[in-house]
Amino acid sequence: MFWAVFVLGHDCGHGSFSNSVWLNNMVGHFLHSSILVPYHGWRISHRTHHQNHGNVDKDESWHPLPEKTYRGMKPNGRKMRFSLPYPLFAFPLWRSPGKEGSHFLPSSSLFHPNEQGDIIVSTLCWSAMVTLLLGLSWVYGPIPVLKLYGLPSLVFVMWLDLVTYLHHHGYHEKLPWYRGKEWSYLRGGLTTIDRDYGWINNIHHDIGTHVIHHLFPQIPHYNLVEATKAAKPVLGKYYREPEKSGPLPLHLFGVLLRSLRVDHFVSDEGEVVYYQTDPQQYGDWQQKFK
Repeated sequence: MFWAVFVLGHDCGHGSFSNSVWLNNMVGHFLHSSILVPYHGWRISHRTHHQNHGNVDKDESWHPLPEKTYRGMKPNGRKMRFSLPYPLFAFPLWRSPGKEGSHFLPSSSLFHPNEQGDIIVSTLCWSAMVTLLLGLSWVYGPIPVLKLYGLPSLVFVMWLDLVTYLHHHGYHEKLPWYRGKEWSYLRGGLTTIDRDYGWINNIHHDIGTHVIHHLFPQIPHYNLVEATKAAKPVLGKYYREPEKSGPLPLHLFGVLLRSLRVDHFVSDEGEVVYYQTDPQQYGDWQQKFK
């Protein structure tokens, strides 16, 4: 249910829920606030992600670390970024190393000055939901609220981080990231990855069709499968078929582990770069699971 609420709010953020901006924002606030996501804060940073997907310097979602940033991280920082289960608790408060700003503060560098009013509204709606949960905990006790809201929310956050990470990482061949003149909207979109979740596909509202979503984010979620089928003959070799899943997508956990083990940083220079592996980090991982 949390996932369904998020996907509908996600459509609102892209303007694909309705042709009315006012209706998108009203429904989006109601939906995203109910799962403790600051609607405009998320919408704007997510818009930046879509406008810069595949761009090392400008992307906003699970972008690669330049080698200099990676080398400057403290051991605990690397552990939080590359060791399970910590990366699965990143959404929505965590910011990548080298990235500044908060989704809740109107003065944040994530937003333009004319968007500050939107951020205030979203933060107030988010705060109202927190107040409601605290009030329910006071009236009914914290344990029922934890069971009915807290634990489902925790599972949702972990699954959302897993899904969003694997839509941009973990392909069995190295995929490029771009800088400068080599980057384009089309090139960046084509480096995203579709995923098959088995019987969970329908529960996920077919969000695994991620390539077409990045190329045409105005398409609502319920048309993504049809749009992908139509686009595949046009994209040809540039479309990568997702690995077929069994009833449960258990293979994706292996994909996640491998990616965290080898996808550490990209070169500080160059306009077409690929993930590189830190031998020390890789050795630590081997020793841990020996």
